[in-house]
Amino acid sequence: MPTECILSPDRFIREPERHSITGLSRTTWWRLEKEGQVPKRRALSANAVGWLLSEIVQWQAERRQA
Repeated sequence: MPTECILSPDRFIREPERHSITGLSRTTWWRLEKEGQVPKRRALSANAVGWLLSEIVQWQAERRQA
């Protein structure tokens, strides 16, 4: 896979990658998502969800500044 594709901030990431990037468990992320404190998941199909990598990266940057 080309490096540009892997690092593109406008691609969708799935749960394992989201967990790897943020370090937050699925349960913690779900709770924060319900409280509006983290980027919301997006439906990719009837049975799949993902997050935009750019939103996750932006959220991390905001957390570092806080």
